[in-house]
Amino acid sequence: MPWHLKFIKRDDFVTHVENTIAEYGNNLEPYDIKKFNSNIIDPIKMIFDKSVYRATWDEIVKNEIFRQRDKSNNNSIGYFHQRIFQYIDKCHVPDNGAEGGWDVIYRDENGIRLPDGDVVHTIYVEMKNKHNTMNSASAGKTYIKMQNQLLQDDDCACFLVEAIAKKSQNIKWETTVDSKKVSHRRIRRVSLDQFYSIITGEEDAFYQICMVLPQVIDEVIATGTNIKAPKDTVVEELWSIAKKAESSDDALSMAMAMAIYLLGFNSYTGFKKDGAMLNRLYEYAVRLK
Repeated sequence: MPWHLKFIKRDDFVTHVENTIAEYGNNLEPYDIKKFNSNIIDPIKMIFDKSVYRATWDEIVKNEIFRQRDKSNNNSIGYFHQRIFQYIDKCHVPDNGAEGGWDVIYRDENGIRLPDGDVVHTIYVEMKNKHNTMNSASAGKTYIKMQNQLLQDDDCACFLVEAIAKKSQNIKWETTVDSKKVSHRRIRRVSLDQFYSIITGEEDAFYQICMVLPQVIDEVIATGTNIKAPKDTVVEELWSIAKKAESSDDALSMAMAMAIYLLGFNSYTGFKKDGAMLNRLYEYAVRLK
């Protein structure tokens, strides 16, 4: 695969992709019914989803497994977006919680020109995966952190860099702190593509990353001896429980619903007294706790 990216070495990029996949960690392990319920599922939501979307039990359970994995995988993608900058010139990625807790620090002794004409030599970065991941309290806390950094260093700017912003932008960040609208020309809200452009000097640097990423991921997975698609057994286990309780199709569907209910509600009033079927399901659910 020819390598045309000038701002990051191919070996470094491959290493970073390998490390990101390793961050998936436990999510590459198969889900059995105990792991499936380790975070306590929401049976009511699953019942509604099955009926409203006309889905099968298999689809609903697999969707829930995907949701659980996806929640954890967001942290892995955050790792990818942040840690890649350790391989790019003039960027520094502090250890977690160190150096003020910044995600990335970019320094250029030749100066960094901001859109309003100011020139600084350091940019302190707080990174977010999506534009809507911060509530008002979190946004206020982050803004105050940036204000304090400006007070300590008058030769810097602070960026809130969003991997998935509403649009490509590099603007003053306007937010609310203590019920008051605040903004500062050196506290900026910047989309990821614009940040790559600043630090690499190449306008489409992030686009270049995106274009090589799929093939590199495929190469890493193809050559990785420990990377295997997980074989989940939750659906089979749940059907097995249901079939032990009932045999007819209608009764089997209800037994499956009860199996789902009891994963989350086995200690709730009423769920352990309704007949032999419930008793068998209840006893199994309790053993999973």
